[in-house]
Order: sequence, then C-alpha cells, then structure tokens
Amino acid sequence: MARFTFRLPDIGEGIAEAEIVAWHVQLGDRIEEDQNIADMMTDKATVEMESPVAGTVVELAGEVGDQVAIGAALVVIETEAEGEADAVAAPATPEQAEVAEQYEAENPGVEEAQAANMTTPARSSSNLPGTGRGTSEAGGGASPQATPPAEPPQPAQAHKVLASPAVRARAADLGVDLSQVHPAEGDRIRHADLDAYLRYNAAQGYAAPRAPRADEQVRVIGMRRRIAENMAAAKRHIPHFTYVDEIDVTALEAMRGQLNENRGGRPKLTMLPFLIVAICRTLPDFPMLNARYDDEAGVVTRSGSVHLGMAAQTDAGLTVPVIRDAQDRNVWQLATEIARLAEAARTNKLKPDELGNGTITVTSLGPLGGIATTPVINRPEVAIIGPNKIVERPVFTGKGDEIRRAKLMNLSISCDHRVVDGWDAASYVQALRKLLETPVLLFAD
Repeated sequence: MARFTFRLPDIGEGIAEAEIVAWHVQLGDRIEEDQNIADMMTDKATVEMESPVAGTVVELAGEVGDQVAIGAALVVIETEAEGEADAVAAPATPEQAEVAEQYEAENPGVEEAQAANMTTPARSSSNLPGTGRGTSEAGGGASPQATPPAEPPQPAQAHKVLASPAVRARAADLGVDLSQVHPAEGDRIRHADLDAYLRYNAAQGYAAPRAPRADEQVRVIGMRRRIAENMAAAKRHIPHFTYVDEIDVTALEAMRGQLNENRGGRPKLTMLPFLIVAICRTLPDFPMLNARYDDEAGVVTRSGSVHLGMAAQTDAGLTVPVIRDAQDRNVWQLATEIARLAEAARTNKLKPDELGNGTITVTSLGPLGGIATTPVINRPEVAIIGPNKIVERPVFTGKGDEIRRAKLMNLSISCDHRVVDGWDAASYVQALRKLLETPVLLFAD
C-alpha cells in the first residue's frame, strides 16, 4: 500500500487559495480515477477537483468553507500500488510554489493550521450534514463523551449522486432525496430532472402537513460569502450616490413588439439589449463612467471598450458575468449573449474569463422591478445602472388638457462620488433618455 497526496493545483492566474464549497467523498470511500472529489471556489469560478488515482480516501483537508492554499494537500488517497509511502499526485510547479510561499508569508502558521485540520479515520468525529465526510477534532474543546465512535466506511455506490452544488442545495431546501431522482440524460442530475420529479410527485396528491420548521444556522460560505465580502468592501470604500429619472418607453416598447413579431428564429428581445445599445452609444461622451478605480494606487483607468457586467440571480446567489466588447454587438447578438451567459450562470458553467474585469454593470429585476432601486457598485467599477419596472400611467401630452396612455420606467444609476460628479451622472441619464424615448436613434449611424 502507498499513500498518494493530491495537492490543490493552480486553478487560475494569481489565485493563492481556494475555498472548499462541497465534498463529494468521505473518509473510507473507495474512489475511482477521475471521480469528482470536491468543488473549490476562487474569486472567479467554481472548479471541480477530480482524483488522478483510484484508492481509498484516508485524509481530507478541512471543512466546507475552509480555505486551502495552492500546492497544499487536499486529499490523501491510499492506493494498492507498492512503492513509496508518500507519493505526490500533483506536485507544485515553480509558479505554484512561489504563490504558496507568498500566501504563507502573508498568513503565518497556515501550514500548521492546515495540518491540524486534515481529517483522518483515527481522528474522525462525525459526519457534517450535507457534506458527506468526517470533521476534524483539531478545534479542541470537545469532551470525550461528545465524540461518538467512528462509523465504518460506507460503499461509494451507496451515496454516489452526481449533481451540481446548486442542484444539491435546491433539493435540500425542497426536502428531496436526490437518490430518488432519475436523470434524463447521462448520470448527472440537473434542475430539469428535479423539476420533473416534483411534477410527478405533485400529481399523486397533496403532501402530508409538515411540522413547523425549526430555526437553523447556515454558514455563510462559497458564493454567499463572496457576495457578502464584495458588497461590504464596496459600501465601505465607495461613497455612493444614486440618481433616478423617469423615462417614457412607449415608443421603445412598440418597436420591441414589432421586432419580436418578425424575429424568425432569433431570440425574443427584452428591454435589456436596447438599454445596452443605448449605454454603449452614450459612454464615449462620458468616459468617466466606463472606468475602474484603483483607490490604493490612486489611478482611474478609463476603458476604450465596454465590458458590461450583467448581474444574474442564481440559486447560489448573485453572479455578474461580463459581455465582452458590448459596443460591437447589435440587439439580436446581445439578446443571444445575454441568454447564453444567464444559462451558464444558472447551471454553474461560467468560464473564468466570463467573470470579472468589467467596466460598468447593469442590474435588473425584470418584471419584478420596483419603483426605484439604489444599486451597489461592483467595485472597482465606478458606476452601475438599474432599470426599474415599466408601468402604464396617464400623462399630459402638453397640448392643453389632452391625456394619453404612456409606458414609463424609472432608471437608476449609482456612482462613485470620488470619480463621478452628480452633474455627470444626471447628464448621462439624460443622454440615455433621449435615445430610449426616440428609439430609432438607436439604429442610426
């Protein structure tokens, strides 16, 4: 028997550590080569870690929510091969070693802490709900009576359910046992499979009344923790101000309806592609808005291209994929790209280069809307635009007491007051208003 140490590989440029967001194995499991063992989250994306060898899991690095440095041990696997007792599955490259050394210098004692957090069969105390693995006693403070005997390892086949973290979280919220859900395609359970299961079971009659739900404590980890940290940093560092104005989109909505009636095989148009075209057309006259502010260096970088962030709500939380070079796309191309990125975000399939490095962001609640919003800036950007719900109201035409029906929408913009003045924000929204209220100008050269 030999032990194979799988070290966390370099999973992104400049990444020094990654967070454990899900374990797919537990101590004592027999695993196969290329089997998914854990999901690791960086600042940019969630990456699945696959085992390079077959064997039995004997050690795991920390709990869900813990950070693991690049090049540090993630899983120790006991293989049947004869040879050295401590082989290394993924040795750190010189670049990984340099990143790991810098991380350790900034976080003294990280190696000792990680060694203390490595879970082994002899030290396993319990199984974390929802993680399917043992936890470490390194934290101390637990009495001998509070530590139950280690359970015998279960066969991997008994709990091998392939599903993304988002599907697992949704199933847990609904009280659905994923082992009862049959995937329609392949071995991985998707949201559509879960929907089909729910529809089938709903047809059998009403569910039995449930007892009131007890209070629960939920660790803020993974995507939710990233969102919390980013929002806190944005509000802490950026002096926000928000400007809101009302826009008459009656003509734009009429044009949108006509284009959708004649779209053929092209995607259905929402308000968002038209707004993005208007944003891209007006930004060259307001370069201070299409920018990123490095407050530590005291440098504002005004971008020549529009890399537009699109806030998308997913089961895991708010994600902001980026439409690269939005200024080069027409409304149909934008609609296609919006749909593609939204689906990738929803299914946790966004690529690292589709996240981050945006220059301005749009956030929309769609039909849910609201009268007005005060969006939080996506730091280090300096502006974020929020269209609100379209409502139909009577308005005076300006010809005596004549009244007409109009479709009105409030448009919000939040800006970094260190970089953008109130006059700039108001003037920019007026420029947007001119294009949106006379939509033919969106297509004029």
